[in-house]
Amino acid sequence: MRTATRGAAALITLGVLLTQAPQARAYEFVPRDGAAPASGPSEVVPPVSDRVEPTDGTTPAGDASPSAEPSTPSTPSTPPADDATVAEPPVARSWSELAGQVAATSPSNLTLRATAAEQSKQVMRCFKLETENYCLGLGFVDTLPTGAQISSTVVEPDATRDDLRAGVSAEQDIATGALSPAAFVAERAAMTKGERTNAELEEMQAAWDGRDKARALRELEVADEPATASSGDTRTGVPAGGASVAPPSAGLTVVPTPGGPTTKPTPPPMKPPTVSKPKPAANYIMKGFQTSQDKGYWCGPATFQSIDWADDNQKDTQASWAKDLGATTSGTAISAMVKQTNLKTNWDLAAGTYIVQNVGHWTPAKFLQVHQNHLGDGAPAPVIEHVQLLKRYFPYLAFNHSGHYQVGRGYDTKAKTIGIFEVFNERRFNSRGNVTDGPRNIPATAMFNATLANQFKNIGL
Repeated sequence: MRTATRGAAALITLGVLLTQAPQARAYEFVPRDGAAPASGPSEVVPPVSDRVEPTDGTTPAGDASPSAEPSTPSTPSTPPADDATVAEPPVARSWSELAGQVAATSPSNLTLRATAAEQSKQVMRCFKLETENYCLGLGFVDTLPTGAQISSTVVEPDATRDDLRAGVSAEQDIATGALSPAAFVAERAAMTKGERTNAELEEMQAAWDGRDKARALRELEVADEPATASSGDTRTGVPAGGASVAPPSAGLTVVPTPGGPTTKPTPPPMKPPTVSKPKPAANYIMKGFQTSQDKGYWCGPATFQSIDWADDNQKDTQASWAKDLGATTSGTAISAMVKQTNLKTNWDLAAGTYIVQNVGHWTPAKFLQVHQNHLGDGAPAPVIEHVQLLKRYFPYLAFNHSGHYQVGRGYDTKAKTIGIFEVFNERRFNSRGNVTDGPRNIPATAMFNATLANQFKNIGL
């Protein structure tokens, strides 16, 4: 586990714009590398509502990014008025501009006194990070969802009906520990305005740092059959001569509330190889680092225990990770899994900043290809699998279960399978269950469909 001081950036104070103090300073930033200007203190960015936007095309006064390109005036992104339409969010060209949009649109507690469907559209807001779209909770999306699509994520799917269609008979059993969209929205809605804004800013920081990876994944074109050799970027598979992966812009750090974990420097930008090397047809990592969850709702802590253990050869307890991940009986959020991977391990130094990536518009071939790119180059790193643990996709189960995390640790392009560590031992929590934990090879199509069956439809990589 990466210690709190190793490579950490200098701490600063984060203030949040509260409705009771609209004229207060909203936040204070320092450069990502922690180096403060020699001439004076860190620049303070005023709230969006207090900023004066020029009309002559110059950079707005108070923008913390002096090299930011001129931009059009930013307006708060709001949920679409019509559930069947999509409101294009304003483009954020700097971290300070994005942070201002997040804080300005964070709903008040009074506004959130509504139905779960209405709350979902307020909580799972979407933003445009230069060229990429990111929705809170959902991750990077290729296509912006409509209001109706966002609302549908909090409706519990009918697993029994789908089992009958698939010709599988399985009764529903316990929840295994991945936070559902309904629980995610409820947790965010139960926070105070300040707590909610801080949580949103922390999630968006990882998204801002990983926007170049998201763009490369969006631009990745995959044939019907995953290739066994790549002539482009070893991490994302961007074709040589195609769209390049630009180094991340000089980002700015939002420090969590006092008492929270420290941040660390941004991982080095992804670089294409000097000499293209074919990726192996099959590759597996993390041998011997499988774990089994200690509690029925601890798939997140167990998955992270395995990922961190393989990173530094130190097996920290699941209880300690449950605390860091903010796990509750409702489960663990994937944004927390990504945040702690970036903060507490070195996997992001190999793979670039981990992000939450929605796969709703992918194909099974692209799903397998991305696993090959992530696990088959010279610096392989695990994938945070985020599936619905259903018997029709994982036949070793005796029952259906809820949203779930697994460790993506390998692939085989010839067999078209993805290697995982299953952290849930069904027999441990149900005497009629099967022994299910340990290494498994799952058909890539089944893994992809299990990911789509989860209402979030996303993974961490």
